[in-house]
Amino acid sequence: MPPVLHSTVNATETGRMPFCTSPRGFRPRLPGRCPLRATRFLPFILLPILAGTLFSACGGVSPAGARELRFLSWNPDRPEVWNGIIEEYERRSGTRIHMERAPSSSSALHDLLVQKLRNESPDIDVFFMDVIWVPEFAAAGWASPLEDVFPPTEREKFLPGTIAANTYGKVVYGIPLFVDAGMLYYRKDLLEEYGFSPPETWQEMVHQADTVVRGEAAQGNRIYGFSAQFKQYEGLLCVMQEFILSNGGAIMDPETGAPRFTDPAALEAVRYVRDECIGGAAPRGALTYEEPESMALFVQGRAVFHRNWPYVWSIAGDRTASRIAGRVGIARLPRFPGGRSCSTLGGWQLGISSFSRRRGEAARFILYLTGDEVQRRFAVETGRAPSRRALYGDRSVLAANPQFRDMKDVFLRAVPRPRTPLYPAVSNALQRYLSRVLAFPDTDIAAEAATARRRIEWIQSLLPQGEGHAVP
Repeated sequence: MPPVLHSTVNATETGRMPFCTSPRGFRPRLPGRCPLRATRFLPFILLPILAGTLFSACGGVSPAGARELRFLSWNPDRPEVWNGIIEEYERRSGTRIHMERAPSSSSALHDLLVQKLRNESPDIDVFFMDVIWVPEFAAAGWASPLEDVFPPTEREKFLPGTIAANTYGKVVYGIPLFVDAGMLYYRKDLLEEYGFSPPETWQEMVHQADTVVRGEAAQGNRIYGFSAQFKQYEGLLCVMQEFILSNGGAIMDPETGAPRFTDPAALEAVRYVRDECIGGAAPRGALTYEEPESMALFVQGRAVFHRNWPYVWSIAGDRTASRIAGRVGIARLPRFPGGRSCSTLGGWQLGISSFSRRRGEAARFILYLTGDEVQRRFAVETGRAPSRRALYGDRSVLAANPQFRDMKDVFLRAVPRPRTPLYPAVSNALQRYLSRVLAFPDTDIAAEAATARRRIEWIQSLLPQGEGHAVP
């Protein structure tokens, strides 16, 4: 099962972003122009124009008279569900949907989208966005503002974190369809056998893991304590943000965008992961784990605890795919003493290309996909966590996904990653720092963090003043 279909953590692992040169140095590339300076005014220039033309185009008829839309998506793991939903829309609207499926990698989808949008291609109307792409696509002028079709009264029906993640410069550029957040999975049978309840703190988790591992070893069973995603890629940043936030720290200041991963609370959390988790509760091999590898260790019955996204629940409970079906529990992620449990926000949104010639029909299509009816169907038939609040009290949704009762609070409190149009470069710098200090126990964490901070401050300097951080 391709990991990208269930999480957001592969989205920018390449760290690539188009750059161009100018007399003032490097600047992110805009479609057909350089540098980025003009982007601060772009939403306000486009919005009145698009608002005035939207409903005049609501017939969805292109200039050539063809009722059709082009939708760029990743390759879904449940194509039969998607096919049924698309066919239903076609019957209702009379509009044909051409669904172009990218390879099963969100980094491949990102690169394909960038290529098409940078060239101002009219061959794409609607596209999926990972939660971390919104500032990049908005600042570049590739994603159309959606204020006119997604008013505040409608936004209130969605989980607040998903709306914040789709907002750049106080303008909304995407409508959330699915939501993800980090969860703690655990072997319910083993914790009960050893007299434990799900851990509240990371220290409790490590202690419980060590007790169970030693107890099982005495019976000839080899098992590890903890499995998570510690490879150098986007997933590493998601995991480490959860540790840092739960110690009262932060990676970036949520108001100013200034780096904060050099603060004592953040350094202490990183040091704990290196000294107590890597090679301790978790095998050193976890330094090479993405979602599939870390999940495989858990569902094969070889780990006590596992950090992953909500999709793992259905796999861990599937007797054809899991050796521990029926013996799995789910809980909030632990915290450090004095801190609070925090999960990194993930998820997928739908956006409209600024170069679409069918914006009115594109708006109707994404409102259909993100409405109650379709989100309910996705939740029931695929186990995808909905972005609409009301569905967490829906009987059919909870009957198919009883674990959602415990997840809603986690989703409500999930924290987005740093929001900046230069996120790929910022993430790459953070990944390199975190991977290095976790892999090499003798490295000076504070010194490595300071080096990464200087690199990120330089990256931030590439943006005109006031554009380095997305204000919700």
